[in-house]
Amino acid sequence: MYIYNVTTNIDESVHDEWLHWMKEIHIPDVLATGKFLNAKMSRVLVEEEMGGTTYSVQFTTVNRAILEKYYAEDAQRLREDAQKRFPNKFVSFRTELEVISEQ
Repeated sequence: MYIYNVTTNIDESVHDEWLHWMKEIHIPDVLATGKFLNAKMSRVLVEEEMGGTTYSVQFTTVNRAILEKYYAEDAQRLREDAQKRFPNKFVSFRTELEVISEQ
């Protein structure tokens, strides 16, 4: 199993709109690609010096090949949608995680 983690700091001026969009549109759109099994969204409990609120969204996928297929077929389109809706209002970074054990 692999986890595609996207951590985003969102500006307070668009926070509520962004959160609604994430839960109702963006995360369902990512899941609709058929490349992920599920998604978990969490609020990061560390305050950033830059302000805003930080969230982590973890998308679980079966293997690295499927994640690479997501990058090739879907990632750019979905990232561009966020940029168009919330220009200069967020910063994101992505991390790939390999699940070693689960209990």
